[in-house]
Amino acid sequence: MTADNRANQAKVQLALIMPVYNEAACIATVVRSWHAMLAGLKIDFRFIVLNDGSRDNTLQVLQAMAPLPELVIIDKPNSGHGPTILAGYARAVHEGEWVFQVDSDDEVTPDDFPEFWSQRDSADFLFGIRTGRRQNLGRRMISMVSRMVVHGAAGTSVQDVNVPFRLMRRECLAPMLPCIPGATFAPNLVIAGLAARGGCRIINKPITSRP
Repeated sequence: MTADNRANQAKVQLALIMPVYNEAACIATVVRSWHAMLAGLKIDFRFIVLNDGSRDNTLQVLQAMAPLPELVIIDKPNSGHGPTILAGYARAVHEGEWVFQVDSDDEVTPDDFPEFWSQRDSADFLFGIRTGRRQNLGRRMISMVSRMVVHGAAGTSVQDVNVPFRLMRRECLAPMLPCIPGATFAPNLVIAGLAARGGCRIINKPITSRP
């Protein structure tokens, strides 16, 4: 079913957002694993995959998966990871009571999601804390600076400020989006800061990270 055919459907419990760029080698496995986990939890969900102008055959792989129930495939011109996430959030807050964002590179698996979902009534934002990460020096420096900036501006209530594993209450996320320019490079940093400064109920939970 195409995105247009679903546009007027009622809200679901969860809208999952996954930005994708040049992931033809693994995207089918990643999408199927997340879809199976959510279906197994009996969640009323919508799985929104945004292809950010991939140059390989990612789109063709995704289109072959179109018959999967709940799957929505959005093909868009390349704009970068941050703007693609924001485009996904803009749609998700109109479709899901909860919004979950995860990347498509298989760094984090669905295994930790059921525990997040079980604790949602106690929080407005649930952020993963990646454990066991192996980063090169450049990425470690970026992560360190990101933490310093967000913690300096908003405190330390969000521990992994740019984690691509975050469950967010729609009523709290939606008012933040108009404050974030569409071309923002790392909107998840901004959202973490706004959640901390806004006094939102925040839970940080360790998740497994792999290369």
